[in-house]
Amino acid sequence: MDTCRVPAWVFLVLVWQGGCLASQFPTQLMIKEWVDQMQKELVTLADTATGGMSLTQIFLRNQHLYSVEQNDAEELVARAARNIEQLLRKRSAALKKLAAAAEQFQVDHTWKDEFEDDEISYYNSKDNLDANETEGKKYRLRPDFKEDASFRRLTDHNHTAVHIPTDIYDGSTIVLNELNWTEALEDVFRKNREDDPTLLWQVFGSATGLARYFPASPWMDARKTPSKIDLYDVRRRPWYIQGAASPKDMLILVDASGSVSGLTLKLIRTSVSEMLETLSDDDYVNVVYFNTRVKKTACFDHLVQANVRNKKLLKDAVQNITAKGITNYTKGFEFAFEQLSVKNVSRANCNKIIMLFTDGGEERAQAILEKYNADKKVRIFTFSVGQHNYDKGPIQWMACSNKGYFYEIPSIGAIRINTQEYLDVLGRPMVLADKQAKQIQWTNVYLDALELGLVITGTLPVFNRTMTVDERHGEHQNQLILGVMGIDVSLDDIKKLTPRFTIGPNGYYFAIDPNGYVLLHPNLQPKNPKFQEPVTLDLLDAELENDIKVEIRKMMIDGEIGERTIDTLVKTQDERYIDRGIRTYTWAPVNGTDYSLALALPKYSEHFIQAKLGEDMKEAMSMETMQLDRFDEFGHTYIAPREYCKELKLSLNNTQFLLDFNQFIERTPPEACNVSLVSRLILDAGLTAELVQLWNEQSVDGIVARFVATDGGITRVYPRSAAEEWSENHETYESSFYKRTLDNEIYIFTAPAFNTEGREPVSEPCILVSKAVDLTIDKVTLKPAVVGVKLNISFWMNSFMNATLKLNCKDEICGCLKNDKHVDCVILDDGGFLLMSNQDEYISLIGQFFGEVDPVLMINLVNTSLYSFNKTYDYQSVCDPEKDSKAAAGPRSVYVPTIADLLSVGWWASTAAWSILQQLIYGLIFPNLLEAVESAEEEISDAMFKESCITEQTQYFFDNDERSYSGVLDCGNCSRMYRGEKLPNTNLVFLITDAKATCLSCDPRPLRQAEQPSEGPDPCELAQNPRYRKGPDACFDNNENDEPLCPISRGSALSSAPPVLFLLLSSGLVSVGASPLILP
Repeated sequence: MDTCRVPAWVFLVLVWQGGCLASQFPTQLMIKEWVDQMQKELVTLADTATGGMSLTQIFLRNQHLYSVEQNDAEELVARAARNIEQLLRKRSAALKKLAAAAEQFQVDHTWKDEFEDDEISYYNSKDNLDANETEGKKYRLRPDFKEDASFRRLTDHNHTAVHIPTDIYDGSTIVLNELNWTEALEDVFRKNREDDPTLLWQVFGSATGLARYFPASPWMDARKTPSKIDLYDVRRRPWYIQGAASPKDMLILVDASGSVSGLTLKLIRTSVSEMLETLSDDDYVNVVYFNTRVKKTACFDHLVQANVRNKKLLKDAVQNITAKGITNYTKGFEFAFEQLSVKNVSRANCNKIIMLFTDGGEERAQAILEKYNADKKVRIFTFSVGQHNYDKGPIQWMACSNKGYFYEIPSIGAIRINTQEYLDVLGRPMVLADKQAKQIQWTNVYLDALELGLVITGTLPVFNRTMTVDERHGEHQNQLILGVMGIDVSLDDIKKLTPRFTIGPNGYYFAIDPNGYVLLHPNLQPKNPKFQEPVTLDLLDAELENDIKVEIRKMMIDGEIGERTIDTLVKTQDERYIDRGIRTYTWAPVNGTDYSLALALPKYSEHFIQAKLGEDMKEAMSMETMQLDRFDEFGHTYIAPREYCKELKLSLNNTQFLLDFNQFIERTPPEACNVSLVSRLILDAGLTAELVQLWNEQSVDGIVARFVATDGGITRVYPRSAAEEWSENHETYESSFYKRTLDNEIYIFTAPAFNTEGREPVSEPCILVSKAVDLTIDKVTLKPAVVGVKLNISFWMNSFMNATLKLNCKDEICGCLKNDKHVDCVILDDGGFLLMSNQDEYISLIGQFFGEVDPVLMINLVNTSLYSFNKTYDYQSVCDPEKDSKAAAGPRSVYVPTIADLLSVGWWASTAAWSILQQLIYGLIFPNLLEAVESAEEEISDAMFKESCITEQTQYFFDNDERSYSGVLDCGNCSRMYRGEKLPNTNLVFLITDAKATCLSCDPRPLRQAEQPSEGPDPCELAQNPRYRKGPDACFDNNENDEPLCPISRGSALSSAPPVLFLLLSSGLVSVGASPLILP
C-alpha cells in the first residue's frame, strides 16, 4: 500500500507568473523570520500529533505500577566482574586437570616404531561425511554425529576428533605415537564436560602440529566452506603462540648480498613472511636487510608491535628487497643488537631474538657476538636458505653458541615447518621453570575455527616430564614443551553475565585486554567470517577517541578501579550521525585475568523503571492491547525480540513472535520466564495503549504515521496500515533513531536511507520525526520512551514554501518558489543529509548526503564551521577482492596459475599454490570432485569470498550554537551567494542560495560521506607514537640450564621434496618413514 502518497493537487503551490529576477538576496533577518515560522509550524504539528506530554502524564498517573530503581554503576561492574571471574575460574580448573593428565599420559607412554592395526583408532576430522572415507584407511573410526545447539554444528560427545595439518604426514612414526598417547585425553575431556555441561571446545595442540579436540566434530562443512583446502596448523593459532612461549622482541636480519639472488632471494622473502605469521600482538618485530650496509625494509626505525597492519606492511616491504654487494655479518649483527637494546620505545621486554636468513658464508662474526651477547641474553636463530655448496658451519655456530637453533630451507617444502619450530626452543625456559610457568593465560578475542563465533581461550602449557640421557649432561629433565592445552569461552556466555535491559539502550558494558583491544563492546562486530583473520579492535577505534578516553584506557590496562564522567562524541548505530553526549565510565579489573571491565552510562540511565505488576502480570487491560485483532484500535504492535522465557523461541516474523508470546504467557507460570522483562513489556503495552487511544480522538493533516517506542520493548505504529512502510528495528536497544533521540532534547528529523542502487522507490519517502519522553520522579530524570511521526514530504514541501512566500515583491527574491530558476532552497539535517527542497529534482534525492548534491556549497558550510566533521576508520570491514583477469574465466573456487606464477617461488608457497595442487591431485584421482565443488559453490555465502579491509567514513555534525551563517561561493568567473539559519529545537538548518545551475564553473568532485575502502592511518606515523599497552607480568626467556643442541630441524627430512611430492606425502597417497626428533 502506498501510504506516503497524497493527491497530486497538493503539489500545486503558488507559482508567480513570469517569476521574478533575483536582484536582491533576502536579508538574514528575513530568513530568520521564515525559519521561525517553519519551526513554529513543525514543532506545533509534532507536539500535537505525538502527544509526548500526554505520555509523560500517563506514566505519572500510573506510578503505582512501577518503581524507580538506581543503577549503581560501581556495584554493577563489581558484580559482573565477579561473575566473569567465577566463570573463567571454573574453566581454569578444567584446564589444569587436562594439562596434568596429558603430562602423565605422555610419561606413561612407551615409544614404538611400529603399531598394530588395533592399537590406534581415531576420528580424522577431515574425513568427508558424505562418503565413507574411513574404508580402507588404517586406524580410522567414524563417530555418530548429531546436531548440537550448544556448538551450532554436528558433534559426538563419545569421541574426540583429530586435526593433522596438510603438510604433516599422518602415517609418520611421531604422529602415530602422538595419536596413541593423546587418545587417553578423551576420558578427561568427557569427565570435564560431565562436571560442567556448559564447557565448550577443549583442545590439546601438540608441538608436532596435531590437534585433538572434544567433542568430535567435522573440521569442514562443504556446504559452508568455499574451498576444501585446509592450511590450518594449530601452532600458528594466536592461543597456541601465546601459551607456548613468553612474548618476543624479534629482529629479522636478511642477507641481501649479491650471492643471495634469484630462487634463494625468493625463498627468503617467503620465509620471512611466514615467520611474521608466527607472531602475535604481544610480540614486537622489525625486518632489516644488509650487505656492506644495513637498510630498513619498511619505514620503522625500531621494533613495532606485531599487529595485523604492521605485519602486512613488513611483508609487502620484504618483497622489495634486492640483492647486491658482499656480506658483512658484523654490520648486520651490530645493527640488530642496537635495535634490541633500545630502551625508550614500547617493547615486549622478554625473549630477545635475532633471526638470520642467509645463503651461508665464511664469517662467524665472533667478535661482534662476544661484544654484544657475552651473557647469551639474545637468542640467535640462523636459516640457511637455498640449495648451494657453501659451508654451513659458520652460521650453524652462530646459532648454537647463542642458545638458538640452526635450520635449513633448501626449498619451499621446508618453509612453513621450519619457520615455526623456534617456538620449541623458546618453550625450554618455561619447562625448566616448571610450576612458576604453569600460569593460565587468557587470549584476546578471535573467531573460532569451528564456527562458534567470537571466543577467548584459556591456555596452559603442557611439559614433557620424561627424563633424557646424553653424554654431556647425563640423565636430566627433558626440556621439550609437548604443546598447549586450551579451553574456549564464548563471548555470548560472558555477555549473559553483563545485564543489559536495566542500563538503557545507550548504556553498555565493555572489556579490554592488556593491548587495549576490546573483547566486549557493542561495536565489536567483525564482518569477515573467515577464522584465519584476527579480531583486534582497540577501544580507541571502537569509540570516538578523546584525551580522557586515552587516560581511561591506560588505567584499565593497569588494573585500576575508577570512574569518570565525560562529554564525548557518540556515533549513531547506523553510523550516519554523530551526537554529543554525557557518559559516566566506571571500571574495575577482572581478578584472576588481565582483563578489565567497564560500564558506560548516560545520565538518563542512572535509574530505571522496575514494573511491579505482581499477580496483575496477565491483566487483560495490557494483554488485550497486544492482541493481533486489536491492531486497528491500538495500532500495529511490535515487541522486541528478547529472551522473555526459556521455552519461547524467537521468530524472524515479529507478528508470529507476538502471537507466540501471547499464547505462551497465557499458559505459562511466571517462574518459567524472566519476570522483570515480561512485566516491563506488559506495563509499557498498557501505558502506550492509553496514548494510542488519544491519537484515535484527533486527526492531524500531513502525518502519514504516528508511533511510540519504549525501553521495555513495545513499538506501536498508528494507523495499522502505516506498518506496511515501517522498517525500523523492532529491538529498541538496537534501533538507531531510538538511541539517537534519547541523546537529544530536541525533535530529531531523520531522512530515509538514500537508495544508491538506482531502483525506483516503492512510495514517496517520508521524514521520521522523533522526540524523547522526559519523566521526572523525585528529582530523578528518566527517558523511558520515544514518540514521533512520519511526515508526508509533499505536505511539508507545501508548508515549507508557503512559509517563505512574500507578496507584492518587486526587485527581490519572492521566496522559495517551486522549481525557481534563480534560487535553491534546501533543508538539511545535522548530518548533512537532504530533507527538503523547492526543486523537484532534489526531492528524488531526499536522504542523500548534500556533499554529493551540491559539493561546492557543502564544502563552504564546513569551512564556515556550520558543520564540523570527524573521520573514522572501520578495521572490521570486508571488501570485494581486487579483480584479477587471470581468474576471470573460471569459477571462484578454482584458480588457474599463469606461467609467471609457476616460475615464482613466492607463488609456490602461497595458499593459491597449495589449493591448485591439491585440486589437481585429487582431481586426477577423484574426477568428480571439482564438479561437486562447483555445484556446492552456489550455496556458499558471498561473504566467504570477501577480504578483510579498512574502510573510512566521515560523519558531519553541528558543533557550535551559532544560528546564522552566510557566504559567497567564488568560482572565478561567477559566484553564488548563500545564507543559512538553524531551526531552533530541531536538528535542521535552512539554506537559500543562488541556484546551482547559475554557476557551474567550480564544481569539484562529490564530497563523500559513505563508507569506502581506505589505506587507514599511516602505520609509520602510528609507530612513532604507539598506544599504551602492557605485556604479561611473568617472563620466561632464560635459564642457566637451558643448553640446547643444534641438529637440523625435524622438518628438513621433507624440506627438499618438490611441491607435488610434498603434497602427496601430506595427503597420505604416498608413504615415507620418519623418525622422531628428541631434544634434551
